[in-house]
Amino acid sequence: MPEIESRGVVKRYGGLLANDHVDLSAERGEIHGVMGENGAGKTTLMSILFGLTAPDAGEVRLRGAPVRFRSPLDAMAAGMGMVHQSFKLFASLSAWENIVYGAEPRRGPFIDRGAARAAVAGLAERHRLAVDPDANVGRLSVGVRQRVEILKALYRDARVLILDEPTAVLTPLERDALFEVLRRLVADGRTVLFVTHKLNEIVAITDRVTILRDGRNIATLRTADTSPREIVRAMTGRNVNLRVEKTPARPGAAQLVVDDLTVSSAAGRPSVERASFAVRAGEIVGVAGVAGNGQSELIEALVGLRRTDGGRVEVCGVEVSGAGAGAHRAAGLAYVPEDRALVGSALAASAADNLAMGFHREAPLARGPLVDPAAFAEQARALIRRFAIRIPSEQATVGTLSGGNLQKVVVARELAHEAPVLIAEQPTRGLDIGATERIHEQLVAERDKGHAVLLVSAELSEILALSDRILVMYEGRILAELSQEEADEETVGLLMAGRTSEAA
Repeated sequence: MPEIESRGVVKRYGGLLANDHVDLSAERGEIHGVMGENGAGKTTLMSILFGLTAPDAGEVRLRGAPVRFRSPLDAMAAGMGMVHQSFKLFASLSAWENIVYGAEPRRGPFIDRGAARAAVAGLAERHRLAVDPDANVGRLSVGVRQRVEILKALYRDARVLILDEPTAVLTPLERDALFEVLRRLVADGRTVLFVTHKLNEIVAITDRVTILRDGRNIATLRTADTSPREIVRAMTGRNVNLRVEKTPARPGAAQLVVDDLTVSSAAGRPSVERASFAVRAGEIVGVAGVAGNGQSELIEALVGLRRTDGGRVEVCGVEVSGAGAGAHRAAGLAYVPEDRALVGSALAASAADNLAMGFHREAPLARGPLVDPAAFAEQARALIRRFAIRIPSEQATVGTLSGGNLQKVVVARELAHEAPVLIAEQPTRGLDIGATERIHEQLVAERDKGHAVLLVSAELSEILALSDRILVMYEGRILAELSQEEADEETVGLLMAGRTSEAA
C-alpha cells in the first residue's frame, strides 16, 4: 500500500491547467524524486499534497485512505511535513522555540521550557541532526537552519516529508550531510518526496522519480534502472546537452575593476572586506561561497544598490564608486539580481513593460521623450520566443508566472541589450534543466562576444562548468582565486567552508 498518492488530481488557475489528472505514488521507506520543467505542475501538486491548495478533481490518499486537507495544519496533524525552499523560521527566536512553535509542551497555562528544550535536544541527537537548541536562528548557517526545519517536521512526527529544492543554498559538504539524514529517515520507515532540478541529486539519492511535463505524469522510473539522458528526455521531450560546451577564453582588457572595496554591515563588522579583483572582456569570473558570506553585499555595491565604505569600482573605464544604479547602467553594466521578484521585476506590470525596464528611455523603445508601446510589445514577443517563456501573451502580468518563468523574464531583459559588463547573480535558480541549458549557452555567448561576465551562484557545479576563473568568498573576504584548471568540487567546497585542503 502506498504511503501517499494522488489519483487523477486536476487543478486549474483560470485558463491554465496546472495539474492534468496527475497520478503519483510514493511507498513507505522511499525517497521519491519529483522533476519537471518550470510550469510542469510540481509546486502545484506538492501544495495539494500538503493542504496549501485544494484540487479541482481527483483525490489524495494517505496510507490508503482518502484525505482532503483544508490547510497545512490538517496535513501536519495527519503526519505530513514540508520544508520549503524559503525557510519558514523566526530569526529572533531560538532553535527550540522555532521547532516547538504551535505545539509547545505545557505546565498548566505556561510553556514548559525545560521539557521543550529537552525534547528538541533528544530529537536532534536521535536523528543525528546537529543543532544547538539554544542557538539564535538568525545567526545560524543556511545548512543548520534547514536542519531546524526538518526537526520542526519530525517534532510533529511527520511520516511523509516533502522537500522543495532542499539543496539550493547548501555547500557540497552540507548537501552530503543532508543526504545522510534522508537515508536514515527512510530507514526508519518514513517517506521523502524530493523535489529538485538537479539531475545528479536525483541519481544519487532517490529510489524512484516521477517526471511531470505540461501538468501530466509522463513517467515514473526506478532510478537504478534509468539514465540521466532518459530522465531529461522524459522531462523535455528532446535531447539536452548535459555538458557546458565552451572554447578556451580569450580575455582582453579589464572591463570591471574592483579595488580595495569595503562594505559595512549593520552589525559593525565589514560584510565585504577590502575586495580587489578584475573581470576582463571575454571571460567569465565565478564567485563561489556559502550564502551569507558577503556575496550579496558585494554585488549590490558593484551595481550601485548599496553604499560602500571604501575602495573604488570602475565599469568600462568609468569610475562609478558611490554612484547610483543608473550611473552603473549608463557606464555599460547589465545585472541579473538574486531576488527576481523584489529587485528584478515589477510583479504588477506586464511582461512587455518588465522586458523594457531600465532601457525604456533609449531607442528603439523610445521615440524622442516618449516610450513606444508598439516597440515594447514587439521586443517582448521576440524575447518570449527566444527564451521560451511560458506566458499567455506579452501583456500578461509577470506576477502570475512561475518562479522559473519570472527568472527567464529578468535574464532575457538583461541579455537583450549587449552591455559590455554582465553581473549574473543566481541566474538559473529555480530553472529546469532545459532552461538552465539555454541560460548557460547565453552566458557563454556573452563571453564569446567579448563581454565581461561576473557570475555568482550557489550551484557549485554551475560555477565549475562556466567559470574561467573562480573567486571564493568566506566571511566577507576573497579567500582564494583559482584558475579553471586548479578548481574542483573538493577544493572549492573546502574553501567555501573556510578551510584549505592542507588545514582539512
